[in-house]
Amino acid sequence: MTIKNYIFILVFLSAFGFLSWSLRNLFLYMKVAKKKDERFNDVGRRIGNVIKIAFGQSKLLRDPVAGTVHFLIFWGFMLFLFAVVETIIQGFYSEFDLSFLGPVYSLITIIQDVFGVLVILAVIVALLRRYVFSIPRLQVDKAASLDATVILTLILIVVVSMMFQNMAGIAKNDFVLHSYEVRPISASLAPMFFDNPSTSAAVAFEVYWWIHILTIFGFMNLLPYSKHLHVFTSIPNTYFANLDPVRNTVKHLNLEDENAQSFGVADIEHFSWKQILDGYTCTECGRCTDACPAHTVGKSLSPKEIIVKIRQRTKDKAPSLANGITEGEEFQKTLVHDYVTDKVLWQCTTCMACVQECPVMIEHIDSIVDMRRNLVLTESQFPSELNNVFKSLETNFSPWAFNPADRANWAEGLNIKTMAEDSNCEYLFWVGCAGSYDDRYKKVSVAFSKLMQKAGIEFRILGTQEKCNGDTARRLGNEYLAQMFMMENVETLNHYKVQRIVTACPHCYHSLKNEYKQFGGHFEVFHHTELIDEMIASKKITLNDDGKSDMTYHDSCYLGRYNEVYDAPRKSLSATAGINLIEMKRSKDRGFCCGAGGGRMFLEDDEGGRINEERTKEALATGADTIASACPFCMTMMTDGVKHFEKTDEVKVKDIAEIILERSN
Repeated sequence: MTIKNYIFILVFLSAFGFLSWSLRNLFLYMKVAKKKDERFNDVGRRIGNVIKIAFGQSKLLRDPVAGTVHFLIFWGFMLFLFAVVETIIQGFYSEFDLSFLGPVYSLITIIQDVFGVLVILAVIVALLRRYVFSIPRLQVDKAASLDATVILTLILIVVVSMMFQNMAGIAKNDFVLHSYEVRPISASLAPMFFDNPSTSAAVAFEVYWWIHILTIFGFMNLLPYSKHLHVFTSIPNTYFANLDPVRNTVKHLNLEDENAQSFGVADIEHFSWKQILDGYTCTECGRCTDACPAHTVGKSLSPKEIIVKIRQRTKDKAPSLANGITEGEEFQKTLVHDYVTDKVLWQCTTCMACVQECPVMIEHIDSIVDMRRNLVLTESQFPSELNNVFKSLETNFSPWAFNPADRANWAEGLNIKTMAEDSNCEYLFWVGCAGSYDDRYKKVSVAFSKLMQKAGIEFRILGTQEKCNGDTARRLGNEYLAQMFMMENVETLNHYKVQRIVTACPHCYHSLKNEYKQFGGHFEVFHHTELIDEMIASKKITLNDDGKSDMTYHDSCYLGRYNEVYDAPRKSLSATAGINLIEMKRSKDRGFCCGAGGGRMFLEDDEGGRINEERTKEALATGADTIASACPFCMTMMTDGVKHFEKTDEVKVKDIAEIILERSN
């Protein structure tokens, strides 16, 4: 062994020893989170997610430019692992190389050579986007900007030193490549930098070898203290992401836990280990905040900042907790209030755009709802407007102060039976609070009922036995009220042995279909647009060409992003020859929220603009004469937006059920 080998062994042990210590600390900090979270089921699907999202970079590639840049850097480093392994082994035995792999070595070397250039170009583009083109979501504070610059610079040094090491290696062998070594780019560039192979190239090879390996060791030890920690955590975070059927659902909260001193999340120890891992994994790329409707219209909410604050609070408090310390300056503050303000928590519409866009599968909404739960259930601190909402839910079983005895009044004269009168039916029509009480949406309930009657579908309603589905209370953090409704409704539905439910409200649809399972409610649930599409396809309803109309369709977040129902509404509208469907700029899984979800329907806008006006502006820009919707909240918000822009005489807002009924034979 040479002096080089002894020095390398010392450096190697120091680098991996310090890295192990750093990663061990991060793991211990995760363990301070006490909320249980089982994420070890369905290994096959989880591995599939890793292949598609982490290795395939499917979410990153939704942004073609940034996605391609990151794809090249990611896969460049994955492929450079062979070079890193080769270099590390050379540190123990200088004469080692991978040429014994034969033709496989040829493939490795040519890929390294090509990707070396591609990664260099990708890093340059990344720096240009940040500092020359000033992409808005990349404009962060000085510390984060410096962090990004340092990491990109280190990547550049790693790749450039690898390329020069290869060139020097070729030059010191009189520009002759080793057996099976194929490096077309390095071989062509080597003569430009090395004209005296016998001496200078050999020295250069050693210099670049050390630069390469020391930069790698420094890079990997910097990561645990950088926002680029996601290099280590993004694959695990993707693996442990929520799977269907619990995708996008609010998790169950055990309100009967006698040992619980509080409910919801006030500080990091109340989180689950996955929520702490989310904090570690945030890349601060800003995609979530860029897609956030509240942030878009000038409100303080930034999903990215909430996750970053969770990571910051973890670093500030977890070391003490992990070492059994319960006193100190860090215990004078809490995550909620001091790191994440109440105001930003109440600005969230739970539209799921942040979760949809996150390339590393962070679940922002879970953490936001958990912190809302703490404010409502433990601290009783919430906007004053919610007092009447919660009171109405308790006394009237809906968020509005209507008499529950009037819930079925909309159906008078339509010859619609209740389940109590006759439970023998194909579908239960779950009307929902808006469909029962709101004057505008009662017309939708009537229209959809008439369509089902035309199609010969046997359906019933619960009438006065129906209560709020619990979605509004749950996303506002009032889990007590939400669970009360869910359990009572499940009891009623199971009493009548209900199997198939159809509803015109996406919020009811999502709760009944996905979250009622937590309380023993297992039903086959359809949104009315799905059933309408089926009625048209099966010829149970035939359509006529009732004049030409340019229409645009607004995607409900709870129907679209939450449940991936995009095609059925569009197919129904396109089934009529007279309808010209025009898509808005942001549609389908990129659709922009109406602003009413997450209980925002009942809260005032105290900062920034109005989300519904932003969305209405986009709808009006299509030139459509009708805005089609499939949600009571969306209809209200879009109607208010049209009024704001004084376009009520020119543009109508209609539910798909109304449109199809008007054009049915």
